Amino acid sequence: MAAVCVFCASSTRLDERWTELARRAGEELASRGHRVVSGGGRVGMMGTLATGARAAGGHTFGVIPQSLVDLEVADVEADELVVTDGMSARKTIMMDRADAFLVLPGGLGTLDELFEVWTTATLGLHAKPIVLLDQEGFFTGLLSWLHGLVATGFVRTDALKAVTVVRTLAEAVDAISRSEGLGGQGIVHMPSQAASDTSL
Repeated sequence: MAAVCVFCASSTRLDERWTELARRAGEELASRGHRVVSGGGRVGMMGTLATGARAAGGHTFGVIPQSLVDLEVADVEADELVVTDGMSARKTIMMDRADAFLVLPGGLGTLDELFEVWTTATLGLHAKPIVLLDQEGFFTGLLSWLHGLVATGFVRTDALKAVTVVRTLAEAVDAISRSEGLGGQGIVHMPSQAASDTSL
């Protein structure tokens, strides 16, 4: 089964419905036989994601920088926990270990991770599926803004097709499961313009 890297918030100030969403995501991925790759934190949505996955018998792989370990927020119950020397190395390992990406609601860190895997997909550096869960319209404003940039030439239409946007958790997990073993083909659409055009 696939190793699914989940990007989501680690804030402890969130409404309970968001942490519950993360818990259910972990449970659902594990119940489908998927392994969960996360940022290795035990707080916020990130923590409940891993807890939910393990409660359903899933395997969790966390990656966390030493600076956050020092703050005692590491998910020490992870089946595997890799400690890095910084945030960049953390993202690199998470991306390398993943077969697919699931993006849940989150803040600046989540958006940074989303755009990292999105940009590298449009550049042809990977063909791993990227699924964005737009529950309750969380990402609708962002997506509308990005679509508006197409007319200006800053964003290619093909680039927007590199991400599958869904409205429910069930749809998200189904999209990942359908893509398994396909190397992302059918979900990730590689850019059709010249390689010199590197705009997102």
